Amino acid sequence: MILKIQINKNNPILRKKTEPVAEITGEILNLIKDMKETMAKDNGVGLSANQIGKSIRLFIISPELSKKQVFINPKIIKLSKKTETMEEGCLSLPDIFIPIERAKSLKIKASDEKGKEFKLKAKDLLARAIQHETDHLNGILICDNAK
Repeated sequence: MILKIQINKNNPILRKKTEPVAEITGEILNLIKDMKETMAKDNGVGLSANQIGKSIRLFIISPELSKKQVFINPKIIKLSKKTETMEEGCLSLPDIFIPIERAKSLKIKASDEKGKEFKLKAKDLLARAIQHETDHLNGILICDNAK
């Protein structure tokens, strides 16, 4: 099912820090499936749960970027000192593109949809997408990071 993406930089759900996922239920698994469909329909590279109105620590990444697509209760554990500035867009801020400086690589810890914890090293566009989605989970939008 295609979900409605929350838009507008002043939308309260996009500005609130999300809550940890306590348990991976059937409802969470259905949400992940619907988020994947929604992201694909809108040609996104990532989508956080609060972008579709659920204030939980969960985001997904496009399969073109990563074999690991589902990130539940993610925590970035290391950011590279080397950074890169690139223009970013956001499904919640349509038609807005802003140059954002981000770490070029990172290491993240999260759980997948089966509840299995994993660590992942990411670089370039995948690292950027992970940082973008993690910002969402913390109530931060690209317009807040503009240089």
